[in-house]
Amino acid sequence: MALRISVIGTGYLGATHAACLAELGFEVLGMDIDPEKLAALAAGRVPMYEPGLSELLLKHVAGHEGSTGRLRFTDSTQEVAEFADVHFICTNTPQKKGEFAADMSYVDLAVDSLAPHLTRPALVVGKSTVPVGSASRLLDRLRSLAPAGDAVELAWNPEFLREGYAVGDTLHPDRLVVGVRPGGRAEELLREVYATLLDEGVPMVVTDFATAELVKAAANSFLATKISFINAMAEVCESAGADVTQLSKALSYDERIGGRFLQAGLGFGGGCLPKDIRAFMARAGELGADQALTFLREVDSINMRRRSRMVELAREQCGGGFLGRRVAVLGAAFKPNSDDIRDSPALNVAAQIQLQGAQVTVYDPKAMDNARKMFPSLSYAATPLEAVEGAHVVLHLTEWQEFRELDPSEVGALVAERRLLDGRNVLDADAWRAAGWTYRAMGRPS
Repeated sequence: MALRISVIGTGYLGATHAACLAELGFEVLGMDIDPEKLAALAAGRVPMYEPGLSELLLKHVAGHEGSTGRLRFTDSTQEVAEFADVHFICTNTPQKKGEFAADMSYVDLAVDSLAPHLTRPALVVGKSTVPVGSASRLLDRLRSLAPAGDAVELAWNPEFLREGYAVGDTLHPDRLVVGVRPGGRAEELLREVYATLLDEGVPMVVTDFATAELVKAAANSFLATKISFINAMAEVCESAGADVTQLSKALSYDERIGGRFLQAGLGFGGGCLPKDIRAFMARAGELGADQALTFLREVDSINMRRRSRMVELAREQCGGGFLGRRVAVLGAAFKPNSDDIRDSPALNVAAQIQLQGAQVTVYDPKAMDNARKMFPSLSYAATPLEAVEGAHVVLHLTEWQEFRELDPSEVGALVAERRLLDGRNVLDADAWRAAGWTYRAMGRPS
């Protein structure tokens, strides 16, 4: 009999994972406690912007014409327990208020809600990013609460999704990491779940709980370090009169270094890298290994300095002060191909500039609704051309393709002053300068 799967938590990770498991041929039941989210998903609507996900939902959610019917949603943990053989936990682990540590309350709630209904053998699979040591604790908790006791197994299978590419990353990952305890059926069951991917040659690393948990923390810490490294080089380049884009290009030819995540600019944000490196530091301190990760404090500090530096550059372009000045901000999402504004560098900069007296107008292709809810005092425009009208300086802060395709002359006809700050170092500096713009970017000569 084919495995049936549940996905507990249907946010960004869970909705994507559930839809992709249905695409792989499984019957899937998604579970959440948010009735509005469940209603949207059942109607085939994605609560967030993620390319390709809406189409995948409509293809599989039951009740839609032409759908496979393999994907349904519920708010009942009892229904989930009765339905599925394998349960994926995809709940959020945000940063605790006032602390660096991860908030495990959502994961704990998922386990505590599910366990009492597990009356037969089952596999619970954690996908959330958690502090090392969590899986062992959660397995003990599961078995103490579940009627099936030791017949309930646990595995940890961290996700490595990139927002904007989540569907492709799920269906065609570069690797699968699975943490299990030896002697059970967890590995066998997960090989059955991921059989299609394994047949395509995706490598599967099978390890212990702690290593699987550390892989995600280590991966995000390495990526954050690489981004902050090139941004530190940008600071040096500004002082030395060098060009960080050429420096990065030269470094990228070294196969030991590579060019990915070596783009100097405004730095990283979002719901993963910032909180994950902080949680990693906090957990290392609890384990007595805090000195091993002290460098991550500087990684975090460099990243936050990028935002302050962008505000400084904007102030310089406004003649030394923001009062009475109009500033156009192109971008609100923390990265392109997403409507996620969590810890968005673009909105952080926009809010700082507004607090210092400027009239700030923001435009983003997908994140406008979320930005309005979080920053209602900012002004918003329906198009990029509307956003730049009368601006004394234009800030390019999220690297959407739409912004790369803007005509510098057309934009120039609308602004009060042709001054551009490229916070992502991706616009064609020569083309903008040729159209009469003063072009500045972090880590590059004026």
